[in-house]
Amino acid sequence: MQEKEIRELLEGSRNLEKFSIARAISLLEREDSRSLRNIIFPMLQSMELSENRAFTVGITGTPGAGKSSLIGELTRIFLEKNPKQSMAVVAIDPSSNISGGSILGDRTRVVMPRRENRIFFRSQASQLELGGVNPHTYHVIRLLRHFFDFVLVETVGIGQNEVEVSLLSDYAFLVLQPLGGDQVQFMKSGIMEVPDAFIINKMDEESLGESSYHMLINTLEFLRDVLPSQKLPPVFKTSVTKKRGIDDLWDFISNQNFQKNRNKESLYQLEKWIRNEYGRFGIRIFREHDQRLLEHFKSYEVAEQDFLSRLSQYSLS
Repeated sequence: MQEKEIRELLEGSRNLEKFSIARAISLLEREDSRSLRNIIFPMLQSMELSENRAFTVGITGTPGAGKSSLIGELTRIFLEKNPKQSMAVVAIDPSSNISGGSILGDRTRVVMPRRENRIFFRSQASQLELGGVNPHTYHVIRLLRHFFDFVLVETVGIGQNEVEVSLLSDYAFLVLQPLGGDQVQFMKSGIMEVPDAFIINKMDEESLGESSYHMLINTLEFLRDVLPSQKLPPVFKTSVTKKRGIDDLWDFISNQNFQKNRNKESLYQLEKWIRNEYGRFGIRIFREHDQRLLEHFKSYEVAEQDFLSRLSQYSLS
């Protein structure tokens, strides 16, 4: 694709044209996307579009907790309460271990106005990637941050050790459902330390929901000393069916102030790519200079090229 065509796509994306955004995302999802990224992201900078514009919200949780339905209700409230802002949603669906395909079923649970350009929805298959996201999700989020005020990322329904969403987002929520586990289950390390806040969804049966709510609060009190901030994270109670608690949840999200170091985020994603592509040998080369990269960080693509240059030197020696 010629640079002129890419610029036209980015100009259309800046105007929130859905076809242009979808086409630009497709370029980043190609296996040979590195050369395109080296055009797209410097071009976005030349257009004076900042990645720091958007607040990125990660939403993860067990299968069946109602994540997609909850996001659908959040988008409806967003359209009502934020008439001058825009939102993108990236939803990751599991891929089959047998066929490699994906149903992309999140689309069936998220109902959005078709002609409303302030909302953009994109499904991705996980491609069997561990961590609940797609190998290309990070670069797609980077792109969308230049055009939207909010980016919501819904991960694949998770087990107990998928922490990727917290490393892609400015604020991460873990969605639980009533009777999703006993107190010992809540205390297990890993996933409970990932979210910045918790959501107990499907509070349609209030007695069961309240029981899980108090069990979670007691567990968090017990684990306070090992939590990252040593403060109890917020816990929200929501019901999509009865439309309860979701207004308060959105008000909380929209009032968050964030100052995230995206350099560390980028280097983490670079290290992940290196580990997948070059294994321990690549990681050893990367870590010889990762602190220097952080101190003099310019962009993901520059850091990536720096690594590839050093890798070629090792290959020649």
